[in-house]
Amino acid sequence: MNLILDENVDRPIFDQLSLDGHSIWYIFDSFKGLTDDKVLELANNKEALLITLDKDFGELVFQKKLITSGILLLRLSGIPNREKALIVSSALKKYSEKLFNSFSVLTPKSIRIRNIYFFNK
Repeated sequence: MNLILDENVDRPIFDQLSLDGHSIWYIFDSFKGLTDDKVLELANNKEALLITLDKDFGELVFQKKLITSGILLLRLSGIPNREKALIVSSALKKYSEKLFNSFSVLTPKSIRIRNIYFFNK
């Protein structure tokens, strides 16, 4: 699966998803400081799922109606990084096909997947 990890995503999540065999562009390493609009554009161009901790992407998608190939918003604060990595890895394995064209929120105990279909910008 093609993934874009926002610069706020912890390195152990990157490491685990790399071990899982995903193709990853990590904003922290390659594009640090890129604006949210440009991160979203990059994800769309790469046909990649964007993984982030930044709630501002919800505004871009729902209020500004910017198109997205898929966003997974992580709400995993207070959990050790290794456990976060395993939770994200497990969610991708279980829900991979449902996460595209969706805005999803992952918590330690649940995932909410909301399909997004905007026909007009």
